[in-house]
Amino acid sequence: MNIYISGISGTGMGPLALMARKAGINVYGSDRSLGAIAKELENAGIEYQVGPQDGTYFSEKIDTVGIDWFIYTSALPQDHPELLMAKERGIKVSKRDELIAKLVKELDLKMVAVAGTHGKTTTTSMLVWAIDKLRDENGNRLLPSSYLVGTILSFAPSGSYKEGDKFFIYEADEYDRNFLHFHPWVSLITYVSYDHPDIYKTRKDYEEAFIQFEEQSQNVIFATKEASLHGIDVLTAGGKEPRIIPEIDKRITLSGSPRREDATSAFFALKEMLRYCGREVSDEKLIEVLNEFPGVRRRFERVSEGFYSDYAHHPEEVKATIDIASEEAGKLSKKGVVVVYQPHQNTRQHEVRALYKDAFDKADKVYWLPTFLTREDESLPVITPKEFIADLNTKDKAFVAELGDDLAGKIKSDHSEGYLIILLTAGPADAWFRENFS
Repeated sequence: MNIYISGISGTGMGPLALMARKAGINVYGSDRSLGAIAKELENAGIEYQVGPQDGTYFSEKIDTVGIDWFIYTSALPQDHPELLMAKERGIKVSKRDELIAKLVKELDLKMVAVAGTHGKTTTTSMLVWAIDKLRDENGNRLLPSSYLVGTILSFAPSGSYKEGDKFFIYEADEYDRNFLHFHPWVSLITYVSYDHPDIYKTRKDYEEAFIQFEEQSQNVIFATKEASLHGIDVLTAGGKEPRIIPEIDKRITLSGSPRREDATSAFFALKEMLRYCGREVSDEKLIEVLNEFPGVRRRFERVSEGFYSDYAHHPEEVKATIDIASEEAGKLSKKGVVVVYQPHQNTRQHEVRALYKDAFDKADKVYWLPTFLTREDESLPVITPKEFIADLNTKDKAFVAELGDDLAGKIKSDHSEGYLIILLTAGPADAWFRENFS
């Protein structure tokens, strides 16, 4: 088989290229510039072109070696020359998940998949942190693992594959039903709450996808009761191992992340991986490693003193993050919490709008920005900040806002008065926030 990977040298695709080569697949590709995995690709003898991805090199490979499968990321625009050419030439086209499922099977890797509406990036990152820190007296990894995580990590690249790896740790996204490509050895499900109405038209449709994912998994660890759609603590079915909801371990305190539920589920997954490898590590050592986890970008990330940025953009996620911010404000002797909120996707907002009612109850002030529009149903009217605010319990503390100097001045004044400032967004407000307050 000959495959072609667009964006091949980055951390999101480079490890897959290395895995595919190891599985005996001929790999070609292209990238606009040399990415983080470029050296590893060179060492593996993988041929690819760096420069304008105008289709010239891709066309050449189609004509000379024949390309069976074109792999691309969600970041690739639909009018990208290589993607258009692949479709025009009748080549199989897919995102990376289908290829990952094939490689995990052919390389006999044990897949540890992290899924859920919220918390999957943090939990996956915790596992990546732990597998790097857990080593023997000679410095060898106790749990040799490949991985892909959907964020920038301060302590490791976003993706990795090394020959001899036994596990594949992956952030399995439910968007576009991508996670249904997999049959994981262990799945961690963090939390299930209706999302992505552009893909799942009803809550039942969304939940049925998660139930199918559970059934496709050999073992399941639920981080929270909300993650278990069966509503039970332990389920044994079809001869599988028990599916469990662990009690939160109070010894897990975490220095870089607020989600102890996610850390506890990661703890159980690590114990299962160690058991499979015949390795012994004390619970105290595992907890020590997890407590040292430094956190990830845009997950309650400290941008500067008193300023934080978080990816939360679902009402339940917003509420949970504000609860955490309130606790942090108390620890830092702050007067309270000021929230800057940018909703994401108008189509989603029509489905979740009612859930905002009590989401901001613990905030002392809210600056509500216009919704970041993407992948929209054009037939739906755009809900305005004023309309959102009218639904809140705390409407008297919420204000319509726009990104700009006026808002920056108000935020600086709030900070100087002793408030913790947190931005909640999955959109471009994060860049503005960092430019003004980092």
